[in-house]
Amino acid sequence: MKPVRDMSRLELAGLVSTEFQKNGINVVLSGGSCVSIYSEEKYVSMDLDFVNVAFTKRDRIRKVMESLGFHEEKRYFRHPNTDLLVEFPPGPLGVGQEPVKRIIELQTGSGILRIISPTDCVKDRLAWYYHDGDTECLRQAILVANHCAIDLKEIEQWSEVESKSHEFKHIKGQLQRKKAQPRAQRYP
Repeated sequence: MKPVRDMSRLELAGLVSTEFQKNGINVVLSGGSCVSIYSEEKYVSMDLDFVNVAFTKRDRIRKVMESLGFHEEKRYFRHPNTDLLVEFPPGPLGVGQEPVKRIIELQTGSGILRIISPTDCVKDRLAWYYHDGDTECLRQAILVANHCAIDLKEIEQWSEVESKSHEFKHIKGQLQRKKAQPRAQRYP
């Protein structure tokens, strides 16, 4: 396995996720790094938010992270060979008023990453937009929707439960996946 300093975000997340799985601790990647992964790094988050689904005690989390070379600084874990911070917000794993519907397992060069689905990622970002007016999170939701297949009907139904049908109608067109544009060819 390659050293942490040479790992991509996806590989580092896979390493952390796999190590927790080996230790019988249920964590799932959520938040801004999901946007980074699903948007092919068009958005860059500087932390990995692994939701502590099973409410595992902090000393067990600390022990696993230390075994990977991380040390704790306040609520984050830092490794000397990466700028990415790791955080473990407590569960439950949810978006707005509902639990996350689907967890995906992605094979990475360093293990299996457990991550929320693109649809739940969009809902997570929209929750911040709907309830806090965070337009940056709306932009992130659009990035994910434009890069990944999402269930727009599910997002519409979720928006209704969140009492945000009116807001959804205004942004629905932005969440529809655009057809891939051919990439410009580069010549030497």
